[in-house]
Amino acid sequence: MKFESLRISGLRCLDGVAVTPAAGINVFVGPNGAGKTSVLEAAYLLSHGRSFRAGSRDVLLKRGAGSLSVYAEVRKADGSLRRLGLGREGGRWQARVDGDPTASLGALVQECAVVCFEPGSHDLIAGSSDERRRYLDWGMFHVEHGFVGQWRRYQRALKQRNTLLRQGGYPDPSLLEPWEMELAAAGESITTYRRDYLSRVVPHIQGFMGNVLPELGAFSLRYRPGWDESSDLAATLVERRQRDLSRGHTTVGPHRADFSVAFEHAPLREHLSRGQEKLCALACLLGQASLHAELRGEWPVVCLDDLASELDRTHQEWVVGQLLGRDVQVFVTGTEVPSALVGQPVALFHVEHGLVGPG
Repeated sequence: MKFESLRISGLRCLDGVAVTPAAGINVFVGPNGAGKTSVLEAAYLLSHGRSFRAGSRDVLLKRGAGSLSVYAEVRKADGSLRRLGLGREGGRWQARVDGDPTASLGALVQECAVVCFEPGSHDLIAGSSDERRRYLDWGMFHVEHGFVGQWRRYQRALKQRNTLLRQGGYPDPSLLEPWEMELAAAGESITTYRRDYLSRVVPHIQGFMGNVLPELGAFSLRYRPGWDESSDLAATLVERRQRDLSRGHTTVGPHRADFSVAFEHAPLREHLSRGQEKLCALACLLGQASLHAELRGEWPVVCLDDLASELDRTHQEWVVGQLLGRDVQVFVTGTEVPSALVGQPVALFHVEHGLVGPG
């Protein structure tokens, strides 16, 4: 998948920006605060429906602007062209796919695949479990069509059970039981999907991990489903009713799942330095992109925000070498062209005061 055009209005400091990126590596250079990261953010919004930067969707809107929009033309591996859009006006978000104003956000995200390595990427390793669940679910959303239905089914049942738990008093078991059965059935299915996905993505991650962190030895990953598997989820939900009632929400299930990484010479995440966490996250993101390419026949767009600040020269050269040899579109930002890309065939763009032009 490749962006053939990207138009951005009302996103942070960007307004009236139109970019025609090259099919290979695109480098956006400019001073700090110029809007470079927001170009990557626009591409990511179309793929995830949210930003990779901290904060709510409200802060995306340019100060004083009444609306925000990101439009793109995306060329797929089969040669087809998709016209995608995401806009916000008056607090309401709207997705478009090929001009259809009734398209769901899910339909939009399925047409656009972007992975991003940025200053906050180490949260995939060191941050909350939310980050790791999003990593898994985004990957499956693009390659496992049955997952989406089970995820929606689970979310609906979870919402209903939580509503009953908050009503006060002890809910009638006959009201809880249907939703718990639904929750358990969808939850077990989601867990199966996630485990299968991990079994396929880990070999891809290992292929990159051995290059970025060879000193740590063999890499492994452990998945925890969100409940004690000595009992099935249905029985666990019944057993946890009283505790969940006191807390007002469901405390077990795939929405509490997590995974942890381990190395032969660093068995705990706490053994990793911040730099090692970043490299580990980079390998996980590239591994996910590689699996996506294997299963979908095309690489997602790869964004590398502030590459020169996030990686040393050796690892910059390594990641550039990995991407130059593949049919993948890349967006890179920096205050100047990263040293690893000097002399390489790149399309250069200059960003300043929210304006983007040829470099």
